Amino acid sequence: MNNNKHDTNVEEIKHIFLGLNREFVKSGLSTKELENACLPQCSKHTNSVLFIVFLLLALLLATSYQYGLFTSAISYFLGVRCLVPNNYFIWEATRPVSNCNFCKNVHKPLILNNVTREEFAPYAYSSKPIVIKQAFLHWPAMKYFDFNFFKELYNSISDSYKSVDEECQFLHFKSNFISIRDVFEMSEARVQNKPGEKSWYVGWGNCHPQILAEMRKYYPKPHFLPEDCEIPSKEYVFMGYDDGATMHLDFINRLMWQAQLKGSKTWHLVPPPECEDVCSQFSFLVEPGDAVLVDTRVWYHGTQITPGQFSLSVQSEYG
Repeated sequence: MNNNKHDTNVEEIKHIFLGLNREFVKSGLSTKELENACLPQCSKHTNSVLFIVFLLLALLLATSYQYGLFTSAISYFLGVRCLVPNNYFIWEATRPVSNCNFCKNVHKPLILNNVTREEFAPYAYSSKPIVIKQAFLHWPAMKYFDFNFFKELYNSISDSYKSVDEECQFLHFKSNFISIRDVFEMSEARVQNKPGEKSWYVGWGNCHPQILAEMRKYYPKPHFLPEDCEIPSKEYVFMGYDDGATMHLDFINRLMWQAQLKGSKTWHLVPPPECEDVCSQFSFLVEPGDAVLVDTRVWYHGTQITPGQFSLSVQSEYG
């Protein structure tokens, strides 16, 4: 199966799954009923609605197998270790129905110019998407962070690759990499996205203490965040070209901030299925030096890199 067909099949599976999730919500199922339907220890007295759910899932698997989608999906998820937690599908199917007030009358992000902590305070814990223009132009990371910076950093520290494989998280999105080591072993022509080379975009969590300490020499805690907010000991790097991150929802504990350091990138935000009748989906562009703050726990989100540009961003949480 060629890569284009592989990618198409994966997108079809995602579309089918989101469609089923939408129908579950519209049918009036409670989150408890859905949890019981998905967990292995189900009640022996399954009601008729849950029986229909099982039939739908069986039909989905049978159809996927017949058309080769099931094999494609298995291969895909084996190649995306830690793309989503092992219980992602249970979380997605049983997540609480959203209160759509967070997205009503929201048609674009709130745009702020480089703000102080005091000016940002009224918006600090809002679910409304925010872009702070030119917030990070003073960061040394704007100048020094690139592909070779991280390649040299990971090659210089013992167990750095192991930390991503076993403790952190590697996201290959639509690229064909299995690990961060694969990324740093690609040819120079592919690194630069030369004509004829397969485009790539990846992300990974940095939780190795030495890696984090070295990274943080080039940027401080964002100056506009609340002084007493907590930042976890794990920060992500996203870099590459073209397609960017596929549409997804994050299952994290805090709000997200992201620093766009190189290249420009378009964010696509979509409300959850239960809010699609009262809320809008929209897109916006961020440029080098901009800060992006999105509650990715409630907004489905994906990104698209501006054609011909290399994008690099650093992301973490706060709360």
